Amino acid sequence: MTSGKTSQAAQVIVALILFVAALSTASSVFAPVAFALFIIALVWPLQKALQGVLPRLLALALSLFVMVVAFVGFGSLIVWAFGRVGRWIVSDAARFQAFYEQITLWLEGHGIAVAALWSENFSSAWVLRAVQTVSGRLNSTMSFWLVVLVYVLLGLLEVEDFGRRLKVMRNRDMADLILRGSIATAAKIRRYMLVRTAMSVITGLLVWVFARTVGLPLAEEWGFIAFLLNYVPFMGPLVATVFPTLFAMTQFGSWQAVIAVFACLNLIQFIVGSYIEPRVAGSALSISPPIVLFSVFFWSYLWGVFGAFIGVPITIALITFCALHPSSRWLAEMIGAVPKEASATAGSGTVA
Repeated sequence: MTSGKTSQAAQVIVALILFVAALSTASSVFAPVAFALFIIALVWPLQKALQGVLPRLLALALSLFVMVVAFVGFGSLIVWAFGRVGRWIVSDAARFQAFYEQITLWLEGHGIAVAALWSENFSSAWVLRAVQTVSGRLNSTMSFWLVVLVYVLLGLLEVEDFGRRLKVMRNRDMADLILRGSIATAAKIRRYMLVRTAMSVITGLLVWVFARTVGLPLAEEWGFIAFLLNYVPFMGPLVATVFPTLFAMTQFGSWQAVIAVFACLNLIQFIVGSYIEPRVAGSALSISPPIVLFSVFFWSYLWGVFGAFIGVPITIALITFCALHPSSRWLAEMIGAVPKEASATAGSGTVA
């Protein structure tokens, strides 16, 4: 009996390793599908409402139009914010050069040969490779979103048909699990994005007000960057805090002012992320902080920036499906809150 259980556990571990390897190796296949499912969960209520008053294809066209306009507008703001920061750095290159020389002298005075490291690792060839890498990423990003758009188009047409196919499946328990799990997951993802968007708006506004108050240039840009990066838990707020702080080092003459900027930005992130957001989100979306951090790192390792953004929604989906079945409910209890309806269902021994 013991050897049989050990063999089963080994098979499960091997299967998980192979599954993760497949997700990483075939990221160009799986990542667009996952992102398309995520977008379908967000867009479907609009599509369903439009279908009530318009023909199906016209409703689909309007839904896709709204989605494309939102992505183009969001992308334009990203280019504007980071472009403004980049142009400011170029126009203020002398001050950044002076700051770099000060840091270099200080580090070399403490035994760190920065100049040697810079000459060994950074050269014209490195710059050329960096430009080529960025160009390749832009091309792959465009291809990624084109594939996602196709999947979303086909997926929105299949939502109702998929539900009907589930209702006629012979395995009723599995059909109910998939149907109710999908509905619950979509609702939770929409709530998660609503809460995350509200908290991102609050964070961006507070960062903008703070930057304007202390006289930090590009206040609007820093506010939008804080809004954008807040969609990536833990890592996003950290980057949104470090960037303006590094920028402040070249703008203010004292280290006390720089430390104050860093402390105030961290205070904003702490108040919004650790105090306001948990009370707004409620227990339905609560996930163990280590699991959230692991999700961001794990999925960003597999799928890059897109994985960092979608890692938490994928974890929400896994927790939701685990909570709906008695055999896997223990996992949902360990890493996240279990809905009351799932608890009642598991206690009765039936699939919700």
